[in-house]
Amino acid sequence: MTSESGSSLAKLLISCADRPGLVASLAQLLAGHGANILSSDQHTDREQGQFFQRLVFDLSALSTDRGTLERAIQEVAERFDMTVDLFFCQSPGGAPLKKKVALFVSKYDHCLYDLLLRQRAGELNCEIPIIISNHPDLAPVAEQFGIDYYTFPKTAEKKALVEREELELLKEKKIDLVVLARYMQILSDQFLSSFSGHVINIHHSFLPAFIGGRPYHQAHSRGVKLIGATAHYATPDLDEGPIIEQDVVRCSHRDDVEDLVRKGRDLEKVVLARAVRAHLEDRVLSLGNKTVVFD
Repeated sequence: MTSESGSSLAKLLISCADRPGLVASLAQLLAGHGANILSSDQHTDREQGQFFQRLVFDLSALSTDRGTLERAIQEVAERFDMTVDLFFCQSPGGAPLKKKVALFVSKYDHCLYDLLLRQRAGELNCEIPIIISNHPDLAPVAEQFGIDYYTFPKTAEKKALVEREELELLKEKKIDLVVLARYMQILSDQFLSSFSGHVINIHHSFLPAFIGGRPYHQAHSRGVKLIGATAHYATPDLDEGPIIEQDVVRCSHRDDVEDLVRKGRDLEKVVLARAVRAHLEDRVLSLGNKTVVFD
């Protein structure tokens, strides 16, 4: 939805316990401030009684100012015990607001190249100011795209210190989202808590099947007829974070491990790009260990 970031628009994400009057209260609030709702998506999880909504609205005819609008939204949020996230697509001066993304990689380059090319083509509305790796191998890729590349070798003894240095760099660069584009390191609980809900990982299997390492080898030994890829938010529980996007491809008894790896890498690129794009477009809401991803 690239068009959603091209004018004086804002997006509002809401989650709360379901109850009457939620939709009407927000619609009346926005209309009362001169905001024009362009799209509205909502979902109710009846098992847990939770309500989710995503609103996109135009601010060009706003009758108040952004600060007044934000305070009014917060008042409604407090009244209904809502969790709300408000995103403006432009600064008050009219400059586009783009999320800043840091890509974490090791030695595999297929997801890295794919994300960089999509961003350069305008498919991903973001800035990618830095690439971080535990190996120097992919520095030439960063140089090709004019992006700063930082190498942080990790050992068990120095992991905590190195992660602190990485977090300082992310803070300095004002990074909004970390994407693990086949980063072959397990991040600590402390690191993930610092970016809770803002670290996306790509796992090369259709989770929850074949968690951990060497999933293609596991799939081959099991004789599966489908392999998949899963993009999810990284949490302290390895490969168990809320799933954002998945896809599968068929395989057969004729496929060896190398065939599965080749097919899987194609999937990994597509699935990760879809998940990153959904997050950048503010279309993802979390419900415990699940997500609601609006179209």
